[in-house]
Amino acid sequence: MDYKKLALEYHESPRPGKTAIQPTKPFAGQRDLSLAYTPGVAGPVEAIAADAGAALRYTNKGNLVAVVTDGSAVLGLGNVGALAGKPVMEGKAVLFKLFADVDVFDIEVEAPSTESFIETVANMAPTFGGINLEDIAAPKCFAIEEALRERLDIPVFHDDQHGTAIVVCAGLVNALDIQGKPLEGVRIVLQGAGAAGIATAKLLCSLGVNRDNIIMLDSRGVIHTARDDLNIYKQAFAQNTPLRTVTEAMIDADVLIGLSGPGTITPQMIQSMADRPIVFALSNPDPEIYPHEIFEVSGNAIVATGRSDYPNQVNNSLVFPFIFRVALDARLKSIDATLMTAAVHSLASLARERVSDEVRKIYTEETLEYGPGYILPKQFDPRLREYMVDGMQEAIAKS
Repeated sequence: MDYKKLALEYHESPRPGKTAIQPTKPFAGQRDLSLAYTPGVAGPVEAIAADAGAALRYTNKGNLVAVVTDGSAVLGLGNVGALAGKPVMEGKAVLFKLFADVDVFDIEVEAPSTESFIETVANMAPTFGGINLEDIAAPKCFAIEEALRERLDIPVFHDDQHGTAIVVCAGLVNALDIQGKPLEGVRIVLQGAGAAGIATAKLLCSLGVNRDNIIMLDSRGVIHTARDDLNIYKQAFAQNTPLRTVTEAMIDADVLIGLSGPGTITPQMIQSMADRPIVFALSNPDPEIYPHEIFEVSGNAIVATGRSDYPNQVNNSLVFPFIFRVALDARLKSIDATLMTAAVHSLASLARERVSDEVRKIYTEETLEYGPGYILPKQFDPRLREYMVDGMQEAIAKS
């Protein structure tokens, strides 16, 4: 099957792109025109000028998110530029709307510097109820998110960081439960020290993983305290260790989380891991190692990828629509660790419930029973919104 050809046809016909704007009010004649535009529109304008909070009553701000990119780290394709990132941003808009009824404007920004990108997003922020940063390369993505969080009074969420971290951690919580391994004692190799890797490591520690048990690697090898080429984000996870290569780090590891690139893990490395290993090979579209290669050397492994054509897909769409649904409804000014931790446990808990016949009809080739081949719920599980929203709202109420 030629997916590229099919995808190009899908995006082109019958109308280019994946999104459009539809009015939400009647627009059938002169009366509606006079209310929607002049002179009637002056009423809400004056109300908002007097009280900025009135924008939530009279405009779409309270249900509108900006999905913003500079195109510097698009999927596994790299720095393709802002315009080339637009199909991905439109795709995010579709998922926001279909899964959580959140409206989106996708914004592709040509910015010559980190500072100019920050200024651009900050200047347009009054339009929106939240900002979803997407496909921005590390380490500038960290600086961008930090600056915007400080400046804005609406939630700013870098999905490549936190959305990935949440779904990885939810899957890992269940995988460890199935393998009978305690979160606090497992040894984790985290291959990839970009946005997703750093955020995943932070969230793992929030959940109870011992920081000393995380060995992180970047393209130059193990991140250790003797290196003098580490940015401040990597320094937080530098270990005082003699380990230098991924081959060395993998020996007796309980978990591998791959957030790097294709073909970087070998079957021999998997074979050197502890019994009942957990391997999340999440490079997309081509993983660090393919599932069949893992099972050839480790029959009791739990394996996840970022792909939809294998069991245990780790996909951000299980998270970001719902975390923004909650943030918008609760009028939150930020999305904090408490909310992200609640999202982890809500997502993990749904996978332990019996899967409905409705979902089984969609995924006919998979055995959807909580176990090694099913550690995360499916995107089309109709209970997903309820579980995620209720769990996070409960956490807000307790905080």
